Amino acid sequence: MALSLDDRLLGEKMDNYCSSSEDEDGDEKGSGDDGEGASRQSATGGAKFIPEPELKAYNGRCTNTGPKGVINDWRRFKQLEAEKREEQDREKLELLKKLSITCRSHLDDDKEKKKDEDFMSQLEELEDMEDEFIKEYRQRRIEEMRKAVQALPKFGKVVELDASSYVESIDKEHPSTTVIVHIYEESVAACEAMNGCLMCLATEYPTVKFCKLKASSARLSLKFAENGVPALLIYKHGDLIGNFVGLAREFGEDFFATDIESFLQEYGFLPAQEIVNSVIRQQQGQQQDSDFELD
Repeated sequence: MALSLDDRLLGEKMDNYCSSSEDEDGDEKGSGDDGEGASRQSATGGAKFIPEPELKAYNGRCTNTGPKGVINDWRRFKQLEAEKREEQDREKLELLKKLSITCRSHLDDDKEKKKDEDFMSQLEELEDMEDEFIKEYRQRRIEEMRKAVQALPKFGKVVELDASSYVESIDKEHPSTTVIVHIYEESVAACEAMNGCLMCLATEYPTVKFCKLKASSARLSLKFAENGVPALLIYKHGDLIGNFVGLAREFGEDFFATDIESFLQEYGFLPAQEIVNSVIRQQQGQQQDSDFELD
């Protein structure tokens, strides 16, 4: 391609152009030509010179805009579109699963309600069975205890003891009999109240042996006779199982049989009143039957 007059004046060269004057003047004008060429490039805005190492290091790619490139781009677009559609389908499926778990129909609610009602009905039946079992077990235990209490000797009064009969009345008693001994002293208000309470309890608990022992006759110390009475000593099978001294500080000088009864029941020294009443009723029935037979 021929250069225009302007290009020739500006010094532009064509591709593969070689000038004989460049070879002759190359050595003399090498440095000057470099400066002049740089000034011409900056003045004219021409293409920048790229060194050969930089050209070899360039690994860029250019887009193929031909028919094959368009087809590849179309295939890539369809592939991305299909992947996006699959992702959307997966999200929809997960959403449907969540909705199917959290949302129930009225029929499902009715089924769950029916299950709850059946469960509560079964639970009530089990509770009724448990109540019946407990009731039956309680009745059986009461009957066993009633028979055991019925086999014990009956007293129904307060027995007066002295120093000589004290040990014998405890050691020779039935092993299952509870012996309650009141250590008292005359002219003490609390001791008189305790004797009255024990007389009432002796009639209500005939299987319990209530006794009283005067402190001075038992050769106890004067200090105990003044400060330790009234005192209750409880024995069973010959062993001391309860020892309460100075009960005036607990109950005062005036108290009732119910106070002593609650106190002894709290420590388990009196049998259940229900069992005692059952034994008394049975004994009264047997006595009435015997009276009818005599008549």
